Amino acid sequence: MLSVIHRTRKSLGRSFLVLCAVVLSACVPVGGTSTGPATGSGGTVQVALLVPSGSGQSQDELFGQNLENAARLAMADLSGVTIDLRVYRTGGSPAQASALAKQAVDEGAQVILGPFYSEEANAAGVAVASSGVNVLAFSNNAAIAGGNVFVLGQTFDNTARRLASFAVRSGKSKILIVHDRNVAGEVGKAAIERGVAAAGGSVVGVTSYEFSQNGIVQAATGIVSSARSSGATALFLTADTAGALPLLSQLLVDNGIDRASTQFIGLTRWDIPPATLALPGVQGGWFAMPDPGLQAQFQSRYLAAYGTSPSAVAGLAYDGIAAIGALARSSNGAPISRAALTQSAGFAGVSGIFRLLPNGTNERGLAVAQIRSNQVVVIDSAPRSFAGAGF
Repeated sequence: MLSVIHRTRKSLGRSFLVLCAVVLSACVPVGGTSTGPATGSGGTVQVALLVPSGSGQSQDELFGQNLENAARLAMADLSGVTIDLRVYRTGGSPAQASALAKQAVDEGAQVILGPFYSEEANAAGVAVASSGVNVLAFSNNAAIAGGNVFVLGQTFDNTARRLASFAVRSGKSKILIVHDRNVAGEVGKAAIERGVAAAGGSVVGVTSYEFSQNGIVQAATGIVSSARSSGATALFLTADTAGALPLLSQLLVDNGIDRASTQFIGLTRWDIPPATLALPGVQGGWFAMPDPGLQAQFQSRYLAAYGTSPSAVAGLAYDGIAAIGALARSSNGAPISRAALTQSAGFAGVSGIFRLLPNGTNERGLAVAQIRSNQVVVIDSAPRSFAGAGF
């Protein structure tokens, strides 16, 4: 879904606390040169919501409806500001996203929320770059961030830094990186390297496997050997539950990895789908996730409002509207500038605290979880402010 595989870059010519039924922003925007259209009179801001509906694919329809529902739930929680939400259906097409982004700005959009896929977000950002309108995309692909494009999804860098920091503090500072030989695996490997360096740990080795069943089977013995010879105290895996993780984790155990001295750490969510939690190979593994208490409250409210549970991406739309609404309320009609969006104190959303960074990526307050007896157990709580542990 929020894939890092689509890595199209922007043109070089471009200049997830208690859940109160209120906007969950933390702070007042910092100063800076304002760009983009001013918010409307009376605390009204026009927001263009670009969703992937219209492609004919059931997943795109589901995600599109979830994003729109969550955005409207956030609007109902605002006070002191009105969101004029206009929904544009891109069909998951970069060309359509580009055209609709231009149309939205022509029709008065002051900020764009979405699109969903990274190539769409890239195209939309390029299309409206000269207008000063910012794009808050639902992607987690850092490669398309920058300029007027911000990504709201949980990035590999954010996850890697959180887990590496916890690992070093927990005495697991010698990291062996194990990655898929594909684009996502390479991106994940680089993020882990940066995260370990920032945490003061050491990468004692890097090993990989061909992204196929046979490739994983052939590589397993060598990975275990590398773990032993390097003195690694942790294996940091890029594998995900839809790909290599089920087979890889089991083969590492079957080939004699010492689980008592070697910690498994996952760059991706190991609790989705829930059936993954029953796999023998992932028992004891660490991964990062948004604040589960806040997520449960959001899911309960969404279910009460719409009669169905939200998909994992829905919270991104809520967070986007919450941030936009808070900034519009506090700006007294001034434009929603990059400086306001990137205020260092950040915002509090339905998945925890988050802030947008000047380079277009983000930081999110994540919990560290462990799988124990087929259950998720939080072993290091998500921070509630950016001055807290974990940052």
